[in-house]
Amino acid sequence: MSRAFEISREIDLPAAPEDVWTAITADTAAWQFPTGMEIPAGATPPAGAPVQTWDPPNRLVIRMESPDGTFNALDYAIEARDGGTAHLRYVHSGILADGWDDQYDAIAGHTDFYLHTLGQYLAHFNGRRVTYVGQPSAGIEGPKAAGAPDAMDTLRAALGIGDGAAVGDPVHASLGGAGTLDGVIDYLTPEFIGVRTPDSLYRFFGRNHFGSVVGMSAHVFRDDVDAAAAEAALRTWLDSIYG
Repeated sequence: MSRAFEISREIDLPAAPEDVWTAITADTAAWQFPTGMEIPAGATPPAGAPVQTWDPPNRLVIRMESPDGTFNALDYAIEARDGGTAHLRYVHSGILADGWDDQYDAIAGHTDFYLHTLGQYLAHFNGRRVTYVGQPSAGIEGPKAAGAPDAMDTLRAALGIGDGAAVGDPVHASLGGAGTLDGVIDYLTPEFIGVRTPDSLYRFFGRNHFGSVVGMSAHVFRDDVDAAAAEAALRTWLDSIYG
């Protein structure tokens, strides 16, 4: 049975409204994933784009309809604040068709994680060219065993993140053929882990909590990255920890 939902969040961001606007319209790969609807800075939405409101750098509303009558609407309202910062009010609404509870919980959790990552990008890597490692929206999915109830515990152990770990703690882990992960925890809940390095944001998703499998992605702010090779190496590592 279909059911309407609305998820609303407000967050202060360490960048000017113009930078926030560019991040949500042109640079989604830097903090979320490539959407296929990126609009370069200074451009306007192409004909047929699902954009209902385009008011840079203040308001963006996107509404995507599906043939089954469901829809997703994303509403970004940006306000300037003192010190060259901004306040974002974000509302995601729509109609979900099946598995309402799991879908709602997943959307709510991912919303918090993505908005946090947006803040990390603006604070540490604003304007730098990014290579997104993973598949759009899905990232890099683990094997079937990564859907077990304790799959995030397995991931934490592989990363050396103990029960008493907290945001700000260092992480030093081998990612097999993908190299080493040397950074700090910037986000930590039972369902999600964020690790920031001097040139990357690694995101780990406990989608086993929402009926899927643990996955990950990386936003790498260097010019020497082969995205396909990096994705393959990380996928091999992720598979290996559940082998």
